[in-house]
Amino acid sequence: MTTEDFHPDLRLARFLPHSVVGPRRLPVIRRLMRFNPVGRANAVIEQAAPGVPVRVFRPATGEGPRPGLLWLHGGGLVMGSAAMDDSLCRAFADRLGALVVSVDYRLAPEYPFPIPLEDCYTGLRWLAGHSEVDADRIAIGGGSAGGGLAAALALLARDRGRIHPVLQLLVYPMLDDRSSDRTDIDRSRLRMWDQDSNRFGWNSYLGPASVGTAPPLAVPARHEDLTGLPPAWIGVGSHDLFHDEDVAYAEGLRAAGVACALEVVPGAYHGFDHVERGTEVAKAFFRAQVAALAAAYGTQPDRENP
Repeated sequence: MTTEDFHPDLRLARFLPHSVVGPRRLPVIRRLMRFNPVGRANAVIEQAAPGVPVRVFRPATGEGPRPGLLWLHGGGLVMGSAAMDDSLCRAFADRLGALVVSVDYRLAPEYPFPIPLEDCYTGLRWLAGHSEVDADRIAIGGGSAGGGLAAALALLARDRGRIHPVLQLLVYPMLDDRSSDRTDIDRSRLRMWDQDSNRFGWNSYLGPASVGTAPPLAVPARHEDLTGLPPAWIGVGSHDLFHDEDVAYAEGLRAAGVACALEVVPGAYHGFDHVERGTEVAKAFFRAQVAALAAAYGTQPDRENP
């Protein structure tokens, strides 16, 4: 593969690794992430429940009741924190006039399924009960592992029947553990997350369930019943390990009668919009997410907050 196969805006692609995490590197990465600054972008830290902190972002203007967005960070289910998406959540809040809540869910392997998913549901219930939020205009979203958790959360919320999100915003979501075992994927196309990292993340999350058939609620792509879910927006790059599983999930949603917009970015690798966020392709990707959320809320995005 030549560098021309990547999107021309993404000039760092040739220098990036195929993967960033594995069992030996995880402790080092976690130690480095502790130096990540917190308290940025005017986040307010609250407790959705004991052991489940959330970071809350209020828009600069407007009054409630306002739309709500529950956001779930990425990190392969084994690393990361809500704080790393502070600037993104602030941008969502200001562009949409929404109350954005980012959940610091507990991580695998110390906390395998269903603990992280239940933490996310706790955050969703807290958001739905917030006095500033219109409970009829709540969306759920996330990137990478957070996107996979958002898809699972949509299934869980449907089954419990208490909260009815208006949209699931799935940004290159991690949906299918079986992608780790595929032999037909060209590894030279991949950046930041490959099959080895994927296998480690899923095995850490599924724990004993990783042997044999995984619980369908843990792995959304394995779930046989996708009916009755909120409309979805799925965005992924063509050079992302998750491309095929994301496209298949979009097709599964549509076959189940669920409206789903699919946006594939040619030549984009996993996490491109974070690594090269200043590029026009990354900005356009974010604008598409804002537009999907605004349409679901029945509002117009604030164009004075690009």
